[in-house]
Amino acid sequence: MNRWLFRMLDFLFALTGLVLGLPVLIILYILGLLDTGSPLFLQQRVGRNQKPFTLVKFRTMQKDTAHVASHLASASSITRFGHFLRRTKLDELPQLWNVLKGEMSLVGPRPCLFNQHELIDERAKRGVFDVRPGITGLAQINDIDMSTPELLAKTDAQMIELLSVPRYLGYIVKTVSGKGAGDRVNRD
Repeated sequence: MNRWLFRMLDFLFALTGLVLGLPVLIILYILGLLDTGSPLFLQQRVGRNQKPFTLVKFRTMQKDTAHVASHLASASSITRFGHFLRRTKLDELPQLWNVLKGEMSLVGPRPCLFNQHELIDERAKRGVFDVRPGITGLAQINDIDMSTPELLAKTDAQMIELLSVPRYLGYIVKTVSGKGAGDRVNRD
């Protein structure tokens, strides 16, 4: 895997996406203000080499929702606008800023929370933290989320080992075209 090539692609795609997507970002920001009064969601996540970074997304849940993995959060916490953002994956657009800054990649393992100890252990065993976390990847397009830590870590490691430019581009195209359901939430 040629890391500098992927970093160059990340930078170019993120910059292009932020510049061309600016009108959409502004509209979603305003709609988010009307929805929750606080359109951006900032959260500490586990980054490359297990270093913390602040992930930025559009808020899809009520402001008072507990900071837990999505599969542990209640579906009733998701706002009406949040449902739209999640379904279209537009809630992920602000992460292009994380990619531009070098904290994330477009393709890589989804960054977890520091309280997801089982997932952190499984990923550490497999060297998953040697790379930048990503917005999408093999697990995301196959609907594997953080509720199955061992399977997710194995899938992340497989993706990292086999990553090539065609696969990198393929994961992005599949994500943009709607493959993968995104993070699940607790339906209780």
